[in-house]
Amino acid sequence: MISASDHQNINGAFNQPIKSTVMARWERKALQAKRKASSSTKTPGKQYSGRFIPNRETSNTNIQLHHVTNNENNPQQNDNAQVDNQQFKSKLAQSLFKTDDVSGARILSFKQKAPAPTEGHHNNMRVLYTQNRVAPPVSKRAFRHIDSTPARILDAPDLLDDYYLNLLDWSSRNTVAVALGCAVYLWDAATGEIELLCENEEDDNNITSVSFMADGTHLAVGNNYNSVQLFDVERKQKVRTMNGHAARVGSLAWNNYVLSSGSRDSNIFNHDVRIANHHISTLATHTQEVCGLKWSPDGTQLASGANDNMCCIWDAGQSQARHSFTEASAAVKALAWCPFERNILATGAGTADRHIRFYNTMTGTCVNKIDTGSQVCSLVWSPTDKELLSGHGYSENQLTLWKYPTLTRVAELTGHSQRVLHMAISSDGKQVCSAAADETLRFWNIWDSKPSKKSKTSKSRSKSSIMRTLR
Repeated sequence: MISASDHQNINGAFNQPIKSTVMARWERKALQAKRKASSSTKTPGKQYSGRFIPNRETSNTNIQLHHVTNNENNPQQNDNAQVDNQQFKSKLAQSLFKTDDVSGARILSFKQKAPAPTEGHHNNMRVLYTQNRVAPPVSKRAFRHIDSTPARILDAPDLLDDYYLNLLDWSSRNTVAVALGCAVYLWDAATGEIELLCENEEDDNNITSVSFMADGTHLAVGNNYNSVQLFDVERKQKVRTMNGHAARVGSLAWNNYVLSSGSRDSNIFNHDVRIANHHISTLATHTQEVCGLKWSPDGTQLASGANDNMCCIWDAGQSQARHSFTEASAAVKALAWCPFERNILATGAGTADRHIRFYNTMTGTCVNKIDTGSQVCSLVWSPTDKELLSGHGYSENQLTLWKYPTLTRVAELTGHSQRVLHMAISSDGKQVCSAAADETLRFWNIWDSKPSKKSKTSKSRSKSSIMRTLR
């Protein structure tokens, strides 16, 4: 029999080799796992290559923003970041600009000029850039001050409100002639004196037109009794009377010693005032009253406008019209020859038309036109600037200054309460006088080179104390 102690010794001797075997097996597996783990930390070969999967926690923008915010609050980390940034700029400057000074070093610098060429250097390609160089034209200022208030106002009682008459003129001797009813008055622009030139005894014999000779010594006066009278301005005497028309004479124009008169009888007479038989020719093409006459500056052509809505161009010495323009749909009264471009005529028509048209009188073509929106009563060119002034009727009763040839509005002058029937320019070309149906004459400094100084006193004078009467 085996005792209990012997049985225990036998089991212990049998179990020990089993435990050692199991432990050795587990140790071998642990060693293999350890080797495998250590080999996985090394750079994998081509056999075990794969893609890199980043840590999602580090790419979280909210977390990174939190870190940046905490770093800004940490002055020590800010100082370290500034030092690193300065070191980076220094290294970049050394590699790009070969210098350690990074204060003025910029990759793109718009303030630094190109290096100057060496002394005596000559660029052979310079001709390519300078051969076609054109100096820009010297242009005047696009804007200038134009006084919107008249420099002077004169009362003109009994000024006839008639579109077809021509009752105002300004002589080369700085004298303004205006017809008021049956009388003609002269106003000296230099002294301000007013004189009565003539007055008809008949109440119905109104003055219908006035026009100065070129030298300003004589004034032609047309009346309602179908005649033309010639006055010596200095002596205030009538020189002669020229008859022949069958109706009132509403327009007059001088060409040296030849006076052209247009009448309601639709005829145009040419008078040579030096000879006894003054009537030298008749121009008969219009069918209604002739209300506008103007000779060209060189005296070679006469322009006429009439109530038949037609404008005619006559060559000097010819009795047949060279051109007849029929584009207007109202009476053509306003006529003005361009002083700086030969053979260019500006015309203006009445309420049903409202246009300003520009004609080439040699070719007979309309080169430009513009709808002004109101009745065109008078036109005046500037002798110094490429500008045209127009006087208008309904509804604004204004003066409009136009730039030529663009026909842009430069200024509009208001003040008249009724239509601006007549305009005349001073001998120096700086001032314009306008006569309106409101029975006033207004003087405008439109082309005055010296800008006027505005003040409260000057404004009050122009409105009250300057106003005078011609009667």
